[in-house]
This record gives sequence, C-alpha cells and structure tokens, in this order.
Amino acid sequence: MIANYEHEIPDGSRLYFGKSAQIKRKIENTASEILLKNGFNEILTPYFSYHQNLSVNSEQLLKFSDPANNEISLRADSTVDVVRIARRRIKNQNLKRWFYVQPIFKYPSAEFYQIGAEMINEKNLMLAISVATEIFEKFGLKPVLQISNIKIPKQICKILDLEISVFEKGEIEILLAKNLPWLDALARAKTLKDVRELKKIAPDEIQSSLDEILNLNLKYENISVSLLYYSKMRYYDEMFFRFIDANSVLCSGGNYKIDEIASSGFAVMVDSLIEKLQKDEK
Repeated sequence: MIANYEHEIPDGSRLYFGKSAQIKRKIENTASEILLKNGFNEILTPYFSYHQNLSVNSEQLLKFSDPANNEISLRADSTVDVVRIARRRIKNQNLKRWFYVQPIFKYPSAEFYQIGAEMINEKNLMLAISVATEIFEKFGLKPVLQISNIKIPKQICKILDLEISVFEKGEIEILLAKNLPWLDALARAKTLKDVRELKKIAPDEIQSSLDEILNLNLKYENISVSLLYYSKMRYYDEMFFRFIDANSVLCSGGNYKIDEIASSGFAVMVDSLIEKLQKDEK
C-alpha cells in the first residue's frame, strides 16, 4: 500500500502561515533595516554549494552530483559561500559587510531560516554583538549573552593530550575525571567574576584566552560564560558568543578565519525567535 502524502510536508520542513508568517516577515524587515543602517549590503547565495564541508560535518549534508559528476550539497551554512563569493566574484574591496536572509538545510530533512551577517576582513566582535542586541531590543527581548573562547578547548587538548572530539561531543565527564582543580573551575565558571578568579590557578597556556574574554568590557547586563564550549561550525577559532533564552539559541556568532582572512559574523535563528515571540504573546 502506498502512503498518501498529497497534503503532507516532510518532518523538519517549515510551514509559515497567519501569525507565524507575519512575525517572520516583521523579524526579517526589522533586522534588514538595522543591518543596512550599520553599513551592511544584502546578498542571497545559491542553494547549492561545493564548499559546505568547510563549514559542517559531512553527515549533516544533503549531497548529490552536478552535471559534471562533482559532489555538491544543499546549503547547510552560508558563511563560507558569502566570504568566497564576495572576495572572488564581486571583488569590491569597499564592500566588506554583508547580510543575508535565507534558509539552510541539513540531513535528513531539516530546514532552518537564518538572518546572517559577515564582516569580511574586519575582526569586529563587538559590532556583531551590538547589532544582534539591537535586533532583540526591537522585540523587547534581553536573552542571556553567553561568551566562549574556542581557543580554550584547543589549548586544553594540547595540555592534556586529548582529541578535540571530546569537546565536539560534549564529553565533559572525561575532563572531570582528570581531577584537576583548574579544569574543574573551568567547567563550573558561569560569570565574569568566575573568570577573574580562575586566572589565579589557570595554566599559563590559557591565561591570554581568559584575558580576551575579560577585555571585551561588555556593557550588556545579562552575561554568562561557557569556557568549555566548542562550536560545531568548523571555521570559528577564537571568541564566540550565543544569545540564549531558556534552552533555545536565538543567535550565535564570533571571530573566524576563511582563506586566512580574519573576519567576524553572526546568525539569528529566525525559527527559534518566532517560537519565542509566539510563546510570549500567549
């Protein structure tokens, strides 16, 4: 018997109608206005990409072949394509700030909308945080700003001779089993005050990475730290941030290098923000 899928949509797909469609359009329009005001230019990249393996793990990709039998995939992340298209095709050195409003797709059938911004050859984490904050303020939101430094997990791996997969998989129990006071303190740290205390016992290899967090001098009132967090996006290599409401990530971004070009960027998770705003209305 063949199932009748005439009026069904696949699991993981998105459907917006009525109120959710209205909220989605308002989010996109509001964010676009703020980004344009801050000197960003809009770009829409192809749904198909040759470079997604530089962003996410291969098992997350929806892959197939082009007419020349080269492997391509549906876009699972926008950053690498935006950077390479801007630098190699548009080639206007004065256009460094770009934003996009478009979906990404992940295996087996997950669809997500993002509002993303990239500052190519402009390492400017504070601007990324400021613009994201302004977007949330327009909707009366003050989510937790969580700060991380991707250097710290990498440095711990060197100190303890561990594989980075320990952090990729969140296997914190392996770290706690080492019974090292400084490592336990890293795992427990939640505030900037905890970071300052941690500097008294942290190994020399980690000191500068902790200083980078403290030297941000953020004015945001709702800040936490996650010192063992490791982003699954392959290009992030330094300071990293997330805006979190309850257990939902509304935005993430940080400093990164693509083709040895130091840049900063972020992405607002539109679907999570829609759910948050609808919940608040109820």
